[in-house]
Amino acid sequence: MTRRRPTIADLRALKGRRQLTMLRFFSLDEAAAAEAACIDIASVPWEVVSHPRYREVAPGIFTMTGQTHLEAGTADDYLRWSGRALDGGADAVYCSASLRTVEHLSREHIPVVGHVGLVPSRATWTGGFRAVGKTAEEALRLFDEVKGYERAGAFAVEIEVVPPEVAEAIARRTTLLLWSMGAGAGCDAQYLFANDILGYTEGHIPRHSKVYRDFKAEYARLQAERTAAFREFAADVESGAFPEPRHLVPMPEAERDRFLEALEHRTGG
Repeated sequence: MTRRRPTIADLRALKGRRQLTMLRFFSLDEAAAAEAACIDIASVPWEVVSHPRYREVAPGIFTMTGQTHLEAGTADDYLRWSGRALDGGADAVYCSASLRTVEHLSREHIPVVGHVGLVPSRATWTGGFRAVGKTAEEALRLFDEVKGYERAGAFAVEIEVVPPEVAEAIARRTTLLLWSMGAGAGCDAQYLFANDILGYTEGHIPRHSKVYRDFKAEYARLQAERTAAFREFAADVESGAFPEPRHLVPMPEAERDRFLEALEHRTGG
């Protein structure tokens, strides 16, 4: 049975009532698995959201897509891109640009998700890839940033690598939905990347992630099997073992004889 996809009003109504689940995934296969697992929210690259089959395989997942401020350009560029994203199947857009841009989008009724804490595209301003909010001063700046998003018209923010007591205190004092990536269970959703959950991340695995399967080993095994199969095929071709009669479509003998006789007349031998 197809799930009904939640609206923003539905998600807001759940604030403080239960933890939602959120994934970032990268393929239609992962989208289908997330749908079957009843994941609530997803952050998905545009090329996946815009695929003609995305809503066929993930009809019930509230889905955002986005660009960083480094990719999108001006506020008007962001607005035009956001319109295409919503027309293409997204439910909301991620925006890491200024609050002025967030306000520009929200005035046109674009559902906007912001980002606070460790924001990779702005990490140099907070000291690199490190936790944000470990001092009272930093925590208060985080609160002010969240309230700024609230005033600008966003409906949610990702809150990344922030002490849980800080995130929980902020969540209780804002109407925004807080989507936690390494910020504890006091927020409104728990957010992980599919590649971390499935164990195929290359390089560093973030502290806030949890690995549930070892797809990297499975992918390596499959690659070895691919190579072995291709080698066997090449060896069969070289030895004459492929193709076998069962792989071919035979010609009736009478038709074959007529063909060869006609060919001899046409070619002179």
